[in-house]
Amino acid sequence: MAVSFLTHELSELCLGKPPLKSISTSATVVEAIEVLRNSDESFVSVWNCDHSEFGRCECVGKICMVDVILFLCKEENLLCPSSALKASIAHVLSKANALVVHLEPSSSLLEAIDLILQGAQNIVVPILQTKRSGVSRRKQLLKSSTINSHNGAEFCWLTQEDVIRFLLGSIGLFTPLPACSIDALDIISSDVLAIDYYSPASSAVEAISKSLAQQTSVAVVDSDGEFIGEISPFTLACCDETVAAAITTLSAGDLMAYIDCGGPPEDLVRLVKARLNEKNLEKLLQEFTILTSLTGDVSASSSSDEDSPSRTSARSGKYARSSSYSARYVRKAEAIVCHPKSSLIAVMIQAIAHRVNYLWVIEDDCSLVGIVTFSNILKVFREHLETI
Repeated sequence: MAVSFLTHELSELCLGKPPLKSISTSATVVEAIEVLRNSDESFVSVWNCDHSEFGRCECVGKICMVDVILFLCKEENLLCPSSALKASIAHVLSKANALVVHLEPSSSLLEAIDLILQGAQNIVVPILQTKRSGVSRRKQLLKSSTINSHNGAEFCWLTQEDVIRFLLGSIGLFTPLPACSIDALDIISSDVLAIDYYSPASSAVEAISKSLAQQTSVAVVDSDGEFIGEISPFTLACCDETVAAAITTLSAGDLMAYIDCGGPPEDLVRLVKARLNEKNLEKLLQEFTILTSLTGDVSASSSSDEDSPSRTSARSGKYARSSSYSARYVRKAEAIVCHPKSSLIAVMIQAIAHRVNYLWVIEDDCSLVGIVTFSNILKVFREHLETI
């Protein structure tokens, strides 16, 4: 029965999903930032489209603020951030974006799981057009937001979270697997990305890039290996480009505090400015000072019903309430953890509830054991099917 369950078509998982916001491969970094600021999502899809009569459109990847931040952290871009913002987004796309697969709505869930286990990070599925009385809902959307349409078609992402959520809805079909501990199932990976609490945050740039590609995170530990917290791409994606200055100047521990959902503490903002000055990064300091002062003004005026249009327009969209944190996507920097003896179903529910693709696994003394990911979990379900 579980085998027949996995023959469900992807169209069932895509019901109600919004069409992708998109941007052309020819766009600049600053244009991508503007789309991200005004989007309900933390990412925007990147497309290469041929709009001729027989042309086709292809999604080549997606970018989020983490990609932009890491791009700005490069040495040459720190020296001249204004030039970096004018660069093509082709320079920003990470290697993981190459792992894009287009599937039809009629494709099976089993096919999608196999592709994810083979390394596909982004699965793109066309949204089926549904007619309503009079004008279709899709046509209405196309009139108001043509950026979503590619030669008349709309698409959505199929994520690992979508698949896990779908499996969770029929978890009883896989008994007794859900009750087994993640330790017994041997799905705890000890190969984790980690950085010492007092190490420079800049030394974690490569690890952050890898964690973004792997849809995981970077653990922050002390000298004894005790788990302190994390630097999560999911949290960084809610920030703005000024975080590049924080990564360049702060320690890993201070960066965790800087990107927390309350917004960066004033003492850390002052510390970033002082250290930028010490490093002779005048242009980055100027950009950072302007952006943080503008967002500070917006934050101070956000509680008033008589906001000045000129002030509120300075920083629109989801970055408008704090100098580095999204007002829409409120994610704390606090890491989500579980125990080696936690059951598979408990881990799945915990991850879904917190909208993360992984959980850190720690012992009672807070020592880090490893990480369990959605990819690990999908592998267990796939192997279980082969025993039926």
